[in-house]
Amino acid sequence: MTRRKIEYWVIPPEADAEFAAHMEQVLDTYAQPYDPAHPVVCMDEQPVQLVKETRPPMAATLARPRRVDYEYERAGTASVFLFSEPLACWRRATARPRRTKADWAVEVADLLEGRYADCPKVTFVLDNLNTHTPGAFYEVFEPARARELVRRIEFCYTPKHGSWLNIAENELSSMTRQCLRDRRIGDIETLHGEVSAWSIDANGTQRGVDWQMKVADARRKLKSVYPKILT
Repeated sequence: MTRRKIEYWVIPPEADAEFAAHMEQVLDTYAQPYDPAHPVVCMDEQPVQLVKETRPPMAATLARPRRVDYEYERAGTASVFLFSEPLACWRRATARPRRTKADWAVEVADLLEGRYADCPKVTFVLDNLNTHTPGAFYEVFEPARARELVRRIEFCYTPKHGSWLNIAENELSSMTRQCLRDRRIGDIETLHGEVSAWSIDANGTQRGVDWQMKVADARRKLKSVYPKILT
């Protein structure tokens, strides 16, 4: 039997007005000039399998590379939260045991009350998940504090099947390649330390994101996404 190669893609829907509307909102958001009082922050999350060594690795020598036993022990899972402010060439990665509404709300609140404490508004570009909602803050904080946080947020949701529009997804891909690939990390504390160190290093050494796709480009290149208007 002949095996056929399969390529996996994020295939956009056809004639989907909701997809087109959300896509254009994201693209318009990216096209805005930099405003330190109203920054645009992209965020995404990624599950990570924690893996422990069953035997200590053998250090590399002049004659042999570092040797790692093929056996390992699964140690549960964790989630990496990544926030990226593309026009400021800044990103932050943290690790938490879970990715619940409460985890997301705590991460966002930490930014709003820390790095962005003096910003009247912050636009968050994020996936349209049931954990990314204003109500999440009311599950964690007292109503007055929750309302103070929510009123400073402008939500900009990527369309379903359109996560490629989220710059934070690209940042997560870079983090995985540069920090986590081919490594065994067995506990959340180590994972948090490693991804935090990566984000600090990336802020000092990597360039910003040159996002070039505009609304006009989408209307020209993704015509099948837009419904056909009957006249």
